[in-house]
Amino acid sequence: MADRSLRGMSIGSKSMESDEGVDFAPRFQAHYDCPNGHTIILPFSVEAEVPATWECRCGEEALLRDAERPEAKATKPQRTHWDMLLERRTIKELEELLDERLELLRAGKLRRSA
Repeated sequence: MADRSLRGMSIGSKSMESDEGVDFAPRFQAHYDCPNGHTIILPFSVEAEVPATWECRCGEEALLRDAERPEAKATKPQRTHWDMLLERRTIKELEELLDERLELLRAGKLRRSA
């Protein structure tokens, strides 16, 4: 009985199956060129849609060889706190609020915050 035990094996971490009879999907290698001179080679399935750009390890955007750079998507400008404030109040209302708060502060009815 002791000769059949699986001592020393990490049972859940390794497969006991072999690669016999496994038919892998057909693949090809896509080559991406980085503006900093790096080359990235990635395997893709023949059926996969290959992206025109890939992020390089240096952070730059590498372009697929023999491909044209895709057009940049139109994006909305980021809304700031000031933009959102102006959606709720007019400049005139903001000036009135500021004047009221300054009067209260000067009169000693408000404490200054750190």
